[in-house]
Amino acid sequence: MYKTFYSLSREPFSKETNPPEAYQGASYQEALAALDYVKRTRGIGLLIGEPGAGKTFALRAFKESLNPSLYHVVYFPLSTGSVMDFYRGLAFGLGEEPKYRKVDLFYQIQQGIERLYHEQRVTSVFILDEMHLAKDAFLQDIAILFNFHMDSTNPFVLILAGLPHLQAKLRLNQHRPLHQRIIMRYQMGPLDKEEVVGYIEHRLKQAGAKHSIFTPAALEAIALQSQGWPRIINNLATTCLLYGAQLKKHMIDEDIVRMAAEEVGY
Repeated sequence: MYKTFYSLSREPFSKETNPPEAYQGASYQEALAALDYVKRTRGIGLLIGEPGAGKTFALRAFKESLNPSLYHVVYFPLSTGSVMDFYRGLAFGLGEEPKYRKVDLFYQIQQGIERLYHEQRVTSVFILDEMHLAKDAFLQDIAILFNFHMDSTNPFVLILAGLPHLQAKLRLNQHRPLHQRIIMRYQMGPLDKEEVVGYIEHRLKQAGAKHSIFTPAALEAIALQSQGWPRIINNLATTCLLYGAQLKKHMIDEDIVRMAAEEVGY
């Protein structure tokens, strides 16, 4: 309904936005630069951030930037299944028929990585999301699984992603072997007030907006209510558009933002 009222060609704050159309905020650009560094040097990187900071979107943009003839990407969110399901998923992602015993899976995954790297000149890129959910034993296994030739070579790229407390977990003594091998650590932050304004206007323009829809006071109110977190901005702005269309408001003001904030619980 609001798309017709505001003459928009699509939903401006949908999560289905393509990476090439993304707003180039400072944190987003820095995250991509950090991921690119791990790609160029090979090894293990850590990307963390609060819920709704844009971690998964940044990982998707990174994945889509990789040349498929040079990089083989395996994305695995640690949210469902057992640890053995995870190992089988990695083996399957490498094009292998997963073994049944853990020791055989370890060997199979390492051999698959080395075969791609040495025979096909293809680097395996593993993106492990939601890693704050990982148990201690699992993190210890990761340190062993991604240790090649006594840690003398890195024929892979491994990105660990999750909420900020993942970093605190990795600093524990039992995870020191893994923590010491991380060559990049980056925490995504929120947009500042100016970036919130730019983000909203950018998303509206991408959706076909021909004129301003939010008043300056409304944009400032969204920046305040959202604290700059993209997911909250998206939810607030979408609810504002719904209220604005219902109330026949061609310009969304701070009163509508207040109503939207109460509706979504911020």
